Amino acid sequence: MSEFVHLHVHSDYSPMQGVSPLEALCQTARAQGSPALALTDTNGLYGAIRFTEVAQAHGLRPILGAELIHKQHRAILLVKDLYGYENLCRLLSQRHCDAEFDCITAVQAHRHGLIILSDDIPALRIWKRHSPADLYVELTPGTLMHQALAFSRHTNLPPVATNRVHFLSPKEFPLHQTLRAIALNTTLSQLPHDSCCAPHHWLMPLDSLQAQFPHVPHAISNTLKIAQACYTDWSFRETIFPNFRQLSDAHAVTQLQEKTYAGAEWRYGIPSSAVIDRIEHELTVIRDKGYAHYFLVVDEIVRQAPRTCGRGSAAASIVSYCLGITHVDPIRHNLFFERFLNPGRHDPPDIDIDFPWDERDHIIDFVFARYGSRQAGMVANHNTLAPRAAIREVAKVYGMPPAEMRQVSQLLARQPSALATLREPWPAIISRARQLQGRLRHLSVHCGGMVIVPDDLRRYVPVEVATKGVPVIQWEKDQTEEAGLVKIDLLGNRSLAVIRDALAAIAEHTGNHIDYATWDPMPDPATQILIQRGDTIGCFYIESPATRLLLKKLWTGMPAYRRAQADVFEYLVIVSSLIRPAANRFVQQFVRRAHGQSYHPLHPLVENVLAETHGIMVYQEDVTKVAMGLAGFSAEAGDQLRKVLSKKHKHRQLQDYRQQFFDRALVRGVELHTIQAVWEMIMSFVGYSFCKPHSASYAQVSFKSAYLRAHYPAEFMAAVISNQGGFYSTFAYLSEARRMGLTILPLDINTSEWAYRGIGMTLCLGFMQLKGLERAFVTQFLEERQRHGAYRSFHDFLTRLNPEPAQTRLLILAGCFDTIAGEVTRPGLLWRLYAMYPFSGFSSQQASLRHTPSLFTTAPTLPIPNDYTRERKIQHEIQLFGFPLQCHPLTLYAQHWADLNLTQAIEMASHVGKQITMIGWLITEKPALTKHGKSMAFMTLEDSTGLYDATLFPSVFQQYGPLLTTERPLLLQGKVEEEFGTVTITVTQLQIVGQGDRQLATA
Repeated sequence: MSEFVHLHVHSDYSPMQGVSPLEALCQTARAQGSPALALTDTNGLYGAIRFTEVAQAHGLRPILGAELIHKQHRAILLVKDLYGYENLCRLLSQRHCDAEFDCITAVQAHRHGLIILSDDIPALRIWKRHSPADLYVELTPGTLMHQALAFSRHTNLPPVATNRVHFLSPKEFPLHQTLRAIALNTTLSQLPHDSCCAPHHWLMPLDSLQAQFPHVPHAISNTLKIAQACYTDWSFRETIFPNFRQLSDAHAVTQLQEKTYAGAEWRYGIPSSAVIDRIEHELTVIRDKGYAHYFLVVDEIVRQAPRTCGRGSAAASIVSYCLGITHVDPIRHNLFFERFLNPGRHDPPDIDIDFPWDERDHIIDFVFARYGSRQAGMVANHNTLAPRAAIREVAKVYGMPPAEMRQVSQLLARQPSALATLREPWPAIISRARQLQGRLRHLSVHCGGMVIVPDDLRRYVPVEVATKGVPVIQWEKDQTEEAGLVKIDLLGNRSLAVIRDALAAIAEHTGNHIDYATWDPMPDPATQILIQRGDTIGCFYIESPATRLLLKKLWTGMPAYRRAQADVFEYLVIVSSLIRPAANRFVQQFVRRAHGQSYHPLHPLVENVLAETHGIMVYQEDVTKVAMGLAGFSAEAGDQLRKVLSKKHKHRQLQDYRQQFFDRALVRGVELHTIQAVWEMIMSFVGYSFCKPHSASYAQVSFKSAYLRAHYPAEFMAAVISNQGGFYSTFAYLSEARRMGLTILPLDINTSEWAYRGIGMTLCLGFMQLKGLERAFVTQFLEERQRHGAYRSFHDFLTRLNPEPAQTRLLILAGCFDTIAGEVTRPGLLWRLYAMYPFSGFSSQQASLRHTPSLFTTAPTLPIPNDYTRERKIQHEIQLFGFPLQCHPLTLYAQHWADLNLTQAIEMASHVGKQITMIGWLITEKPALTKHGKSMAFMTLEDSTGLYDATLFPSVFQQYGPLLTTERPLLLQGKVEEEFGTVTITVTQLQIVGQGDRQLATA
């Protein structure tokens, strides 16, 4: 056993300083014989929870601490007891949140329960006067160590040896330098020497360190003394719940019970015995697990918005359903409550609530107003160096030109194999970038995660202040949960805003008021047919090309007798969960079985578990149920296996579960090949998957979206485009609207609004589409129109508004005044604008602000020049909107293929198995990897007759991938493939129109 413990160690959780991952540090420390290890990342406990888990797994006693640095002062603070942990959290919070923070004073006020190591002599003097207890002089090999040692001997403060570890070995020092250069936005050649640690600051073994301290051996032995004094029995098993209105636990349970039964009458009328039994079962578990306050807090938050989507595992709870937190009936849809909460579950599950995206900030403001910034805080995102960002940042510190960086980045994104063709220093840059991937860069705010505690959040975790001013804890969601903090996810969802806006427009135009909470579109035949056809562009979560294609395959080839019996909603729930990347190889099996193909269940022990999904594991809870049925896992162990699959850092634990699964299944008489097949299906849940209640909640929103598309297409598409979300571009949505039979109306100064508007079968453009048009200007002329009526002429507009000329020019070129201009053409309107504002320029922003009207009260007679040609107007549309309105952009290139034998999208089904040539405008592209790691792509394109899907396999993608563009048409040649009644084209050749397209067509 080593006689030394490293007490000053930075991991890769020290933002843009530490190099080494926790696993590597712990593994090496244990190999060196150390009994313990301290983690002291810079100004934070960013990886504290992960560290305790990893250290314990390696047989090390984990010591929590931090290096507190502020201005010229610094100290290592190590946790001696639980009160010291709270003080460390408070100190780090003050360091990040208090503009008046004073390091010496703050440490003195909160040092109880902490052991302090420092070579900051001015600070040590003051802290010693307060108390010499638990105060040590830090000695680190280097030129300044003699000063610290002299101070130690002079004051009798004990010395302690550290090596300020920032990496595992000296060879990693260049990685540290690179991180520091990225952080300081400088090149390696310009990196200040004092911005880095020293090359010898690595995880030295005892013999190397002893050679550095021959004159002060007790500095080595003091590390053991300190390590033994530190608290290391970390478990974080206690769940920290919010407190609702200062109620006692008993009163909270009573109030939850009353609210639940009142909600049951709202949902069910007179509740059945099954409903009552389920409620009582859940309330018992909630009471025993201490969750009553949490449900009441979430209930209060949800009541601040009329349209929400409670999702995640909480949607399996009938209590959530009765409270209105969720909207999917767990009894009707057979949802497994134990996926959310069960007596054996120790980690706290959270409740996820979607709000309309533009209402979310109001909800968060309500929570902070109710609980304050001391009790509530946002969960962090740990923003790390992603692969492309790592290449870009490392290239910058190497001093590479921006243009070359962009070119290489785009090349590697489409063709990773192109790395072999790059000249130096690019291979070295990419090698270093790969070594730095995943390093913590900075915190950002999680998209909705919020934590509420009953007292002071800064007791449990350090808090920082985000750029937008909200408090944010230092942990991301996984560590937050593992530390026992119960998270509430308050998320923004654009599709809820789409539904809200569409319902409002429907009520305004038709008088039909649809109540979101009680509205059930599932039995509607038109909606079901639309979903079965995959005509779901614009519909939440089921509009992607992959999902639409799967819906078509599922329903097109399904025999009529099975279609008559099939539940469209239940199948949509399955599709929503099955369309995850790792499950691709099981999709074909599922479709065949849905069509009636016979199959052998994985094993009789799990036959009933997977009956509703045709023997395919689809939902997260299927992992739990199969582990219980096939291998005899307990419900808790099965749920932990399910949870481990979604965690990137649990590989070691996953291997343990695999061994248990195989061993236990073999004991139960299951054959090895069956166990391997089941385990392969379980592994398809690694990283990204849904539980059934989550999929059901999403499918319900999908169904509501599809209902609106089926019955109110104009209002629906207007809301989709106006909320600027979804899978596709505005151009793609407008093309789809035309295919739906909608008439697209251009901008009009008297009828258009900021947002798109749908009425009947017409879709009116919104001023929001006009590039460069300022919202404040639009608000000004819309309010004037509302107060004093429509604009009678262009002159009327000018005299009533005295508008900014450059903004008015945009309106003219977009045709906004065409209906009130009379015989005056658009160029003529520009003449009149210039005449009204003769001193305004249009070449610069500053000049355009000087819009002083002419002194002439009566404008001179002005000519009316000829109007712009159709081609010029189309050019203006492309410049102002990003696409032409008068025609499909493909028509602008028609001369390039006028004499070619092209197949149109609507004709593909009649060419199955044949080689054809097609024209298309790229709508969306999804890169993918084969099972062998080769790059390929799936594309959706459109021609003037419809959308179609295309596949570029690796060899073709490598050759033609760089040509893919959304700015010009593509000419493709390939073979039409048919599967389950759907057709796609497998591309063999591709050209950008105008670049060898005729040679392609005649090849």
